[in-house]
Amino acid sequence: MFPESLAEADELLQRDVRNTAVLGGCCWLKLGRRRISRAIDLTRLGLNQIEVKDGWLELGACVTLRQLETDPAVTSRFDNLLGQAVSHIVGVQFRNCATLGGSVFSRFGFSDLTCALLALETTVVLYRGGEVPLEEFMASPIAFDDILVKVRVKDDGRRAAYESVRRSSTDFPTLAAAVSCLEGKWKVSVGARPARAMLSAQAAACLDQGQGPEAAGEAAAHELTYGSDLRAGADYRRKLAAVLVRRAAQTCMEGNR
Repeated sequence: MFPESLAEADELLQRDVRNTAVLGGCCWLKLGRRRISRAIDLTRLGLNQIEVKDGWLELGACVTLRQLETDPAVTSRFDNLLGQAVSHIVGVQFRNCATLGGSVFSRFGFSDLTCALLALETTVVLYRGGEVPLEEFMASPIAFDDILVKVRVKDDGRRAAYESVRRSSTDFPTLAAAVSCLEGKWKVSVGARPARAMLSAQAAACLDQGQGPEAAGEAAAHELTYGSDLRAGADYRRKLAAVLVRRAAQTCMEGNR
């Protein structure tokens, strides 16, 4: 179904929330087993726009990962954190289809993008739920009764860096870390744990207090939980967290000199 407005898309969704899916690029459908009787296509609603408005970088839900990788409004900000984060995802053909909305709304544990966005001052805008901080949205259970309209990132000029480890260049990350700094205040995010990306308050506190990148890495390794899957074990991921957070923090510090 091809609605001509968000109001129409919402009305179609509410008719049968359990058996309806809201679609953008459709690239992530194969990762699930959900049975879908009705599909609502958002591609006619102009949600593929990237805009800088009132001190925010606004990214429509249908913005593709390739747009994040190539659009100057994105690549010129935050030391190209978002472009770097998505540049290794599968391949260019896939990134031309996969959307920001699909990655963020699904809260995938392996998502490079949500890990990077958490390290920035980010909110999500839902049709029914309004605007909420990304951290709060990530911690909430997935519900299929709302539509993600856009993601807003505070255009505050913060420095940022992204690090990840992969078994091959286009594989999902074994572990990922994003770090940002604005006026001496730090944010540290760790993703692909393999659970959803989370902020490490203790790692950020270490950097705020001047304890250095190594202390921040160790704090992130011990504060957050890590699990095992086919890509790596929990102990290995914990060790990677210490290294990747340290490297990202060092990169930010070098950029601030």
